[in-house]
Parts: sequence; structure tokens; C-alpha cells
Amino acid sequence: MTSLPTERPGVAAERRGPRRRPGRPRAAGHDARILDAAGLLLERGEEITVSRVVELSGVSRAAIYRRWPSMTDLVAAALDRGREPYEVPLDGDLLENLLTAFAPGARSAGRDFPEERFRLRLRLALSDPRLARAYWSSHVARRRDALVAVLRAGVERGELRPDTDVDACIDLVNGVFYYQYVVRGVSLDDPAAVARCREAVRVAWRGMTVTPD
Repeated sequence: MTSLPTERPGVAAERRGPRRRPGRPRAAGHDARILDAAGLLLERGEEITVSRVVELSGVSRAAIYRRWPSMTDLVAAALDRGREPYEVPLDGDLLENLLTAFAPGARSAGRDFPEERFRLRLRLALSDPRLARAYWSSHVARRRDALVAVLRAGVERGELRPDTDVDACIDLVNGVFYYQYVVRGVSLDDPAAVARCREAVRVAWRGMTVTPD
């Protein structure tokens, strides 16, 4: 099983992903080579150390730490390759727009993100809270913006309750999909799983909807 080394001393407890630091400009291609090396080690189930990443990538130790202050941050970035922020249209039927965005093959559903990597990320994050926190702060949190926008648009239109707890509702909607992977152990390519998720999101949406007095 892949293990993560102790973080480099002096690294702040909370991170926000790779940062540009003063000094020489970044060399073209270094980021991809470093992430490729880390990804290869993840696929092999090997321990990810800076020495092994240097060996496989040909990039210096200093260059790696300029981009990622710890191996935990680098692993989080390698696990997230293929995931990008997405948008949900705010015109028309917001619920249907949301369901379409999470349909199999949609960008928000991780069209370019292999399921094997998703399951690996779940397994590693569950076994290492440091990695879970780094992945959340650097990657997951930034992808919630689209859902925040949809729910706020619903409130502004008067369709959703004004006291809607946006953050809690996003956790609720995302949890519907995670449950299929973590508890049921099924893929979201499974039509039955897709139908369950769609109906669960509809139920959650009804709970947020303004009801006539």
C-alpha cells in the first residue's frame, strides 16, 4: 500500500495548493514531469518519497518543493489529475441543469477522471487524514463553486428556501454519489445507480424548495 512520508518541517498546517514563490521562473514541463512521476508511484503502490520523484522525473528536489511544500500536497495533486472546475447553467430549470451536470459522461461527473484513480484517492484519504485535508483545501473546495452558484440562484429566484444552508446541501448532494462508490461498491455507469442518484437529488431538492403557505 502506498504510504506517505512525514512532511517537511515548517510546512503550514493548512494549504491552498501549489504557489508561485520568488526566485527563478518555473521551467516548462516540470509540473507535468513531477506529477507523472508521482502518478506512476501511486499506480505501482510504491512509497512516494522526494528521492523517488526526483529519480523518476529528473527534476531537482528544490524544484519539487517550490511547487508542493510536502509530499502530501504532491500526492493530492497527482490524485486530482483529470478533474477540473465545472459550471452548471443558471438559466432555465436549475434542478434539471444540476442533474445533467452530474450525468455519466458529463465533465462534472469526472469524464476525464479514471474510476480507478477515484477509488485510490478514496482509499488513501480514508487512511490518512492529512491527505484528506490537503485534497479538500487544494482541490475539492474549488470545485464547489458551481453548486454554490446553483443553490444561491435558486434562493434568489424564490424557488429555494431563504434559510437554505448551502454548504450542508452541497454535502448532501455530493454524498448521494459517494455512497454508491463507498458503501454499495458500484460504478456510476450502472443505470440503476444513476437512477438512484437522480431520485435522491430530486428528494433533496424538494426539501430545499419553498412550499406555499
